[in-house]
Amino acid sequence: MNKVKNITIQDIADNAKVSISTVSRVLNGNAPVANSTRERVLRIISELGYKPNPFARGLAGGQSRTIGVLTQLIGSPFYDIILRGILKGIEGSEYSPLFADGSWDEEKNLIALNIFMERQIDGLILLNGLVSNEILIEIAKRVPTIIVGRIIPELRGQCLAFDDFEAARKATKYLLDAGHRRIAHITGLPTHDDTMERRKGYISALEEAGITPDPNLIVDGDFTEPSGVMAVEMLMMRGNNFSAIFAANDQMAYGARLSLFRRGLRVPEDVSIVGFDDQAPAAYMIPPLTSIRRTPLEVGEAAGRALLDLMRGNNIVLPEFHSTLMIRESVIRRS
Repeated sequence: MNKVKNITIQDIADNAKVSISTVSRVLNGNAPVANSTRERVLRIISELGYKPNPFARGLAGGQSRTIGVLTQLIGSPFYDIILRGILKGIEGSEYSPLFADGSWDEEKNLIALNIFMERQIDGLILLNGLVSNEILIEIAKRVPTIIVGRIIPELRGQCLAFDDFEAARKATKYLLDAGHRRIAHITGLPTHDDTMERRKGYISALEEAGITPDPNLIVDGDFTEPSGVMAVEMLMMRGNNFSAIFAANDQMAYGARLSLFRRGLRVPEDVSIVGFDDQAPAAYMIPPLTSIRRTPLEVGEAAGRALLDLMRGNNIVLPEFHSTLMIRESVIRRS
């Protein structure tokens, strides 16, 4: 089979008997060209079936027309909705996204960022990430950057953070107001900023109620369903009584619910559960899960639009997003 030859600007110039710069001026329309020459070049382009390479054209103009988006877990329901929001935010622009998965691994995050810089991205959106503030500050000096899910003081105007502390405090206080005093907490990854803020919110609510937090009621998870299962097993092995669980995300709450079911414990009659993120399946869990609702689609859209403005030299003001407690049937009032 004959190999199909890629048509280049040089091929067009040779056939039209003009210079490469003339062909470039015709393609870009950024400088005057004699009508007869323009018509000849356009005819050769049509005859050869030339298809411009937007990436190469962008590089020639000093831009790649690409935006790097570094997430931490492609496949995570919460982060995937943020990615959909980013796509919506940059829709209609001349930019296309390049996605990379940091997998909550510092080395993978750094490799992805290096690849982005080698690809000469025009902008960067980072969803949290295990990268030092110092490295991100340096990157932000080279390329317009928006950071979602964490605050870097030197880049505060380019950071879109969540109200994790206050939302976790609100969730724990709801359980306290329902009469629960022995409230277990399943945390997320220890290296995750959200994990620490939600744990602080949980502890703050207990202390405000005059309850000393019990370390034996706090179990580390990793934001996945199996870790929710294992967390409840660990709580049971410790032998401490608890009447409620606050899970740092819905996926761990689903796992916790399964583990309780296997042990013959009813939700909410024996143990109440509150989750975090209010993922779509939360409303269809048995019983429907009380959870902290956030707006990841709107967050992603705001991040995408802010990056476009930043790249265009416009002033940006990132909105504040506040969480809401969605009350369902997974919590019962204790007398």
